[in-house]
This record gives sequence, C-alpha cells and structure tokens, in this order.
Amino acid sequence: MTVLSLTQMAVQVLTTADGRQKTALSKAHAEAWFAARDAGTPLVVGQAAPPPDPARPEKPELLPPNEVPRRRPGSVQGRIALLHAVAHIELNAVDLHWDIVARFGHIPMPLGFYDDWVKAAAEESKHFNLICDCLERMGSHYGALPAHAGMWRAAADTTEDLQGRLAVVPMVLEARGLDVTPGMIAIFEKAGEADTVAALKTIYAEEVGHVAYGAKWFNWLCGRDGLDPKDAFHRLVRQYFPGSLKPPFNEEKRAEAGLPPDFYWPLVHETPQRG
Repeated sequence: MTVLSLTQMAVQVLTTADGRQKTALSKAHAEAWFAARDAGTPLVVGQAAPPPDPARPEKPELLPPNEVPRRRPGSVQGRIALLHAVAHIELNAVDLHWDIVARFGHIPMPLGFYDDWVKAAAEESKHFNLICDCLERMGSHYGALPAHAGMWRAAADTTEDLQGRLAVVPMVLEARGLDVTPGMIAIFEKAGEADTVAALKTIYAEEVGHVAYGAKWFNWLCGRDGLDPKDAFHRLVRQYFPGSLKPPFNEEKRAEAGLPPDFYWPLVHETPQRG
C-alpha cells in the first residue's frame, strides 16, 4: 500500500469539492498524521503541487463581498444567514490550513509547525460540521444561500510568502473571529438556541489556538531571519491585506493568542497601499 506524504494528503483535501467529504478526509488525514507521530514514525512531509484554488461544491453561489445580502439576525432567516456565513468561513479555513502545509512544504520547518496546522485543519473540519448540523436543525443547509468569493484572496496573494500568509490569515482574519464571535453567541443565547450557542463556544475556544499558532510561527520565522516581528507584521499586513483593521478588538483573547495591542492598533484606519 502506498503511504501518502503529508503534502499529498493536503492536496487530496484541497481537491475534494463536497464540504462533508472534504472535512471527513481532513479529519482522517489528521488522525493518520498524529498516529504516526505518536508511534515515533512520522510521515514524510514531502512536496506537492496544490491547486491555485480549492475545489468547491456547486453551491453556494459565490458573489463579490459587496453583493452578498446583509444579514439581519433578529429573525430566524437572519440567524440562518449568519450561520451560513460561519459555515463558509470554516470550510475556507479547512482549505487555508491544508494549503499552508501543501504550499510551503519546500521550506524547512520543525515538525511542530505541521502538528499545529494539521490540528487546526481538523478542528476547522469539526467546526464546519457543527455549524452544518445547526443549519440542518433550522431547516436549511450549507449551499442554500450565496456566499462571498473574497476569502481565498489572502491565500492567492501569499502563495510565495509564508510570513505573509501567517500575518494575514491567522493573525488578521482569524483574529477578527475572536472579536466578533462573542456577539454572535449573544444573538443565539437571546434566541434560546442552545445547540448553536454550544457550537459557537467550541469554535471560539479553539480559534484562540489557531491565532496563537500563527503568532508563534510568525515570530519563529522573524527570529530565524533576524527581523523585528512587529515591524514585519505591519509591513506584510499593509502589503497583503486590502483595508485597515477595524475595532473593537477582543484584546483579552488576542493577548491570550500572543497578539499584543501594538501589533494591530497602528493598522486601524490606514489607507491601503495595495492596488
């Protein structure tokens, strides 16, 4: 039997279109990686050629961000729309974490780097399924509503820059999740939807770790290359992120994840420098 390298496993996930199938494969590959690590015989990381864009199901229809209908969470349909957006984010996160494994396999990194992102991908897979279960209990499903097509831009723009990927994906985009998730939890608590509250609390707790992985490996790379992490972060976010950062910030959880205020506050209300 042919044993796949970790980067080959990552490409398999990236080229699987159906969300439930993608996340099942993601979890299976994560289990195989950690079983081999526990046995003292880690799988080969290897090198692979990931696709420029991950495979996606026919639905949801992907629209430019400014064309996606606004969500009004005061109604059941509004809460369904909010959860649909969360499911879309989680599915993208599965691909983003496997893509960092596949795309940067040529860069020598400690095995702990792969442990962190494989674990994160498995947790994002769980998150996607938790939210899909919530949608189905509410009489909907992932794909029932349009979603925006801008989420992969951070990956597309940083295909050759590992530090840029870490700065923009976990340290900006996922950190934003720490800011907004408490408000979402409050919406579903007010609506008395206990299962959804439990799912969102699971996501909230585990996303802190994903931001922390980004900060840890960003700082590690800066140390290796003799760079000041704060200056490098500011430069890379200005280069790759299409906008300024928006408060309010969840400073407690950001600090827990290793993001100090002097990393993100200077990037508020700046004029983007990119085209």
